Amino acid sequence: MSVPPTSPHRQQRSLSRRGVIAAAGAVAAGGALAPVVSAATGSEGTAEAAEGGTAAGTEKRDFPATRTAAATGTGETSTAFAAGYVAVRWSGAGDGVGIRLADGAWHPAGGGCAAVEDGGTALVASGGATSYTLRAGDGAGDLRSLAIDSARGPARSFTVPTEPTRVRGVEYLSRPAWGADEAKRYKDGVVNSPEAYYPFQTITVHHTDTPNDDADPAATVRAIYEYHAVTLDWGDIGYHFLIDESGAVYEGRYSGDDAVPAFDPEGRLVTAFHTSGFNSGNLGIALIGTLVDQGPTDAARASLVRLIRAVARRGGLDTTARTTYVNPVNGVTREVATVSGHRDWLETDCPGRTMYELLAAVRAEAAG
Repeated sequence: MSVPPTSPHRQQRSLSRRGVIAAAGAVAAGGALAPVVSAATGSEGTAEAAEGGTAAGTEKRDFPATRTAAATGTGETSTAFAAGYVAVRWSGAGDGVGIRLADGAWHPAGGGCAAVEDGGTALVASGGATSYTLRAGDGAGDLRSLAIDSARGPARSFTVPTEPTRVRGVEYLSRPAWGADEAKRYKDGVVNSPEAYYPFQTITVHHTDTPNDDADPAATVRAIYEYHAVTLDWGDIGYHFLIDESGAVYEGRYSGDDAVPAFDPEGRLVTAFHTSGFNSGNLGIALIGTLVDQGPTDAARASLVRLIRAVARRGGLDTTARTTYVNPVNGVTREVATVSGHRDWLETDCPGRTMYELLAAVRAEAAG
C-alpha cells in the first residue's frame, strides 16, 4: 500500500477581476459588443471597500479548497481524504487500463471526453473512496493518478457578484462564483497556457462523462478544472462553458480580466482545450453528465439552446449550416456543422449517443 504525496504547490495569484467587473454592469467594449455582459449592481460601482471588505455589488463566499494526492504506478493507493474523483493518465495504447474502487469491481478507464497524445486519460468518479487500485492493461506504461476532493476541503473565500451575471441575457456563474482557484493556471510562477485569441468559427458540444443526477455540480466543475489544468497540464479547464442538469451555466476557460466570458473585447474567441488539433476559433460547451443512454434534462437542453443562440448571434453564425473550419494556427481544415459534436472531429463517443442524436433539433431550436 502506498500513501501518495500531495500535489505540487502552485504560485498563488490575486483573484481575477472578472467577478468584480461583471457585477459592475455593461462592458465598454465598443458598439459591436456593448452590452454583451450585464449584471445588477450596487450604487457604489466597483470601488473596493475598506481592506478586508468587498466591492459594492459583491460579497465574500466560501468554497471548499480542492485537495489532491498524486501517485504513480499500479497497485493499491490510499488517501488521507475521501476522493470524489480519480484522474488517471498513461502512455501507450493502454487497452485494459482499469480502476477498482470500494465496490470491488474493475471499471475501465478511458473513453471519456478528454484526449492526450501518445497515451490515454480518464476522470473516474470514485464516490468518496479513500483507496483505489489501478491495473495497467496491455501496452500501457507510466501510469499516474491523482485523487481529487473538490467538495469537502478547507474553506477558501472568493469575491463573487451578489447579482446574476449574464452573457446576452443568458445567466451564468463566473469563475469566482464556482470557486475557480486561479493559482492553478500558473506553473513555475508563470501562466501555463497564455491566452490566445482567434476569430470565432464553430461551436462543439460535449458531455463530461461524469455521473448523472449530480448532487454537487460545482464540485464536479472544480474537479474537472483540476484534472484539465494540472493532471493534463493544459493550464485551465478545457471548455468555454459547462451546463449542469438544473440548467445552470458555468464560465470555463479564462479569457481575460474584462467581463466578456470566452471572448476578448474585439470579439475574438480565446483558445481552449476541448477538441485536440481543432481548438482555435472553436467554442466548446460541455453538458455535465453522461448522455449515452439518456439525453440532457429539459433544463440543461433549454440552457444549451439559449447559450448556442446567444453566442452564435454574437458571432454571426448560422446554427443550421455547415462550414469549412480552418485552423488559424496551422491551416488544417475540416468540413463540419457549425454546431457539431465532439465525435465529428475526433474518434470519441462524446457527447454521448443520445445527445449526438439530438443535435439536429438543438441546431434548429437555436436558430429560432
